[in-house]
Amino acid sequence: MWMIRAGRGGENVDEFLKDGVAAFADDRDLGQIPAEVTKDDLRGRFAKVYPDEKEGSRESWASQILRFISEIKVGDDVVTGDRDRRRYVLGKVKSDYQWNSNNAAERHYRRVDWTHEVARDALSTASKNTLGSVLTVFKVNADAAKDLLERAVPLGKLEPPPIAKPTPSENETEDEALEMLSAETFEKADQFIEDQIDKLDWKEMQELVAGILRAMGYRTTVSEPGPDRGVDVFASRDGLGLEEPRIFVEVKHRTQAIGSKEIRAFVGGRKAGDKCLYVSTGGFSKDAMYEAERASVAVTLINLPKLRQILVDFYEKLDPQTRALVPLKQLYWPIVNVG
Repeated sequence: MWMIRAGRGGENVDEFLKDGVAAFADDRDLGQIPAEVTKDDLRGRFAKVYPDEKEGSRESWASQILRFISEIKVGDDVVTGDRDRRRYVLGKVKSDYQWNSNNAAERHYRRVDWTHEVARDALSTASKNTLGSVLTVFKVNADAAKDLLERAVPLGKLEPPPIAKPTPSENETEDEALEMLSAETFEKADQFIEDQIDKLDWKEMQELVAGILRAMGYRTTVSEPGPDRGVDVFASRDGLGLEEPRIFVEVKHRTQAIGSKEIRAFVGGRKAGDKCLYVSTGGFSKDAMYEAERASVAVTLINLPKLRQILVDFYEKLDPQTRALVPLKQLYWPIVNVG
């Protein structure tokens, strides 16, 4: 079974059903694509027609339209989503790839016999997650396909699922599935944020740390390139260091872990009452952590995961320049076991 999306949010689903097709929109006209096309050929077409788009986006589009043309076979099951009506529509592929020069919304298409529909609310959480992929074309896994086929009814016969109170066992199963999906989603989000932080250069990393300190209520000074006596960022409440705490920050943006020698060099010469932050995207050795614990002044070690967490915690208070270094979008997620 293949998912073929009918535009963003299923906006073209009525046209799919009326015309009996599953289609790719193509407002700039890639032209008719031969059945024996290769991925390299498609890359070239997309680069020529969509030169202003990112290479990664063009690569993804090329992969998906190649599947649409070459991998989908006559007789395969196909599904498309309809967000407005909270349903999925099922059918069978009836033709090979075809091309329409007169209809941009259905320029690349296959004939489909749309016959059944399924209420989204009738599906398991796992199936909803699978079908929620943002890809335009992808193969539906066996479990989700089975769930769809078992709950399908003929087109026009769909009724709202009965409102029935789930049993405690059913509630627990669905809650567990949602919690697992939540954990997976937020773990991926954390890793992608860390990826974006790690792409910054050394100067941008210093500016990011300084921006986070400003969001915490401090005034900061970032050292200019060149010898800085081991201090990349200085922060204090008044910006002059006349008020405590006086915060000295070292930022190391590299893959190697920081050792005890670097920690000793950093805290050397610090005065009682000074606070020290050592930020290392490469982490810290055990000896370095021990050295920080036994130092005569307060030393806080911040690795990449901890920096990501602090960034997220204070993101809403960051100034626009700092946000621009790592642009993020807030994600809301349903809470289970409420009430």
